[in-house]
Amino acid sequence: MRRIFAASITAGILLAVSFLRFGEAPAPLVAQPVATNRDWPMLGGTNRRNLVNLVERNIPTTWDKEKKENIRWMAQLGSDVINSPVIADGKVYIGTNNQRPRDAKDTEPEDNGGRRPIDMGVLMCFRESDGAFLWQHTHPKLAAGRVNDWPLKGLASTPVIEGNRLYYVSNRAELICADTSADGKIIWRLDMIKELGAFPHNASSCSPLIVEDWLFLLTGNGVDEGHVNIPAPLAPSFLKVEKRTGKVVWQDNSPTVKFKKLADRVEALKSFRDQVNRAEIVSHAQWASPAHAIVQGEHQVLWPGGDGWLYSFDLEGRPLWKFDGNPKESEYKLGATGTRNHFVAPPVIYKDRVYIAVGQDPEHEIGVGHLWCIDMNRRGDVSPELVTDASVFPPKTKANPNSALVWHYGGAVPKEERARMGRNYVFGRSLSTCAVANDLLVMTDLSGWVHCLDATTGKVHWTHDTDAFTWSSPFIVDGKIFVGNDDGVVTVFAHSKVKSILAENQMTGRIRRPFAVANGTLYFATENKLYAIAVPK
Repeated sequence: MRRIFAASITAGILLAVSFLRFGEAPAPLVAQPVATNRDWPMLGGTNRRNLVNLVERNIPTTWDKEKKENIRWMAQLGSDVINSPVIADGKVYIGTNNQRPRDAKDTEPEDNGGRRPIDMGVLMCFRESDGAFLWQHTHPKLAAGRVNDWPLKGLASTPVIEGNRLYYVSNRAELICADTSADGKIIWRLDMIKELGAFPHNASSCSPLIVEDWLFLLTGNGVDEGHVNIPAPLAPSFLKVEKRTGKVVWQDNSPTVKFKKLADRVEALKSFRDQVNRAEIVSHAQWASPAHAIVQGEHQVLWPGGDGWLYSFDLEGRPLWKFDGNPKESEYKLGATGTRNHFVAPPVIYKDRVYIAVGQDPEHEIGVGHLWCIDMNRRGDVSPELVTDASVFPPKTKANPNSALVWHYGGAVPKEERARMGRNYVFGRSLSTCAVANDLLVMTDLSGWVHCLDATTGKVHWTHDTDAFTWSSPFIVDGKIFVGNDDGVVTVFAHSKVKSILAENQMTGRIRRPFAVANGTLYFATENKLYAIAVPK
């Protein structure tokens, strides 16, 4: 694949031009409990969303799909996968599309007398032991088309499983509760478009979160096809729902409520971008997922808003703190030149800190990004800066004495360094979720770089260019880091402060979503196949 930037970046240069520390030296991180459940029932394994499994051992470093070495089984999917597998109670679940139908009723006649697949979102269920297909749910595409439900993108939400209940968001923006013990029988569904007025942009991809008796999720509410209007500014962005009944018990529309629809398109464009640049409203879509932890005895649910703000609420919906994920001088533009971004992936909570990067729809190209480490113990507006004069742009600002920023990684490279470094930013827009273990953080950006940093200080240990665009997230297990990319290569690194490539495994098809590990097996999907990788017993 041709690459826009391909020069090597050394850790020393990165540290010199991009590592920004704020406030006092961070205190050492305290011990974090480790999950002992060998299933992987949700995106990130636990509510902290950290792509780390510290339980499993003897996960293969290499495999061969032709010789079937270390490949436990392989299952056929549709033609596109943009969610992650989850594993619970002997079953594996993954979303895809319907381009390889398993049921004749999901096809339609063609003029030549044949039959073709109906474009649908599909949730498939396989047996964990041997990959046998068990059942599926199919969801027809929304009539509005790509503005709400992008063609052939299938089902984007990663399910969450608790007991014999499975919860996910369909491509039709329905929150669904299904019975896993009864071949996926649907118990209830909440249609967030019809019942709540939400207007998802392009896709509904949130992975729901379970805390006690409730589900927490983003509705996906976003902009119209012209990207200059929010059709449903009063519809909720964040939801709390009874997991037993599907009843909405709390909602919040902080990322959209300040927008007012204007009739004149030119003025609407100016108003829309003006409000986005002042960090007041959603710029595009809300595709991320929430995270949760108890910090200092208090529940916090973290909501990555489409306005580029990370919000923390308690379980009752009371706001605790918020953090602007972009420098105040950032400007939103479609394409590579824009510097204001939003959140695509969920936040990761490691001990009492949250790690999250900004990004955009990959169709908007690669561009400058930021990775943040935030202390979860402060309250109010905990952004690095406060606006003192919003009548001009860039606005006038001052340092925030209440900032919760521990460290920041990213931003622009000085002009005099760009030719030598081969790119004009240090850390790019990212679709990736962080993986943090033993105080080492690993992260990827869209342009294909893998970054390993000290989770306490943000010091750069090493970087690596995979030479292909990377939607996928790193996964840490068994002392190894697994990273997939758009060239279909799974690179395996040692989980170490020193860069060490253990293997490169070539697959057929792009690898775009997070890995999962359960019961001694590594799971990941290419565009059309689900693989279970394990050492033969």
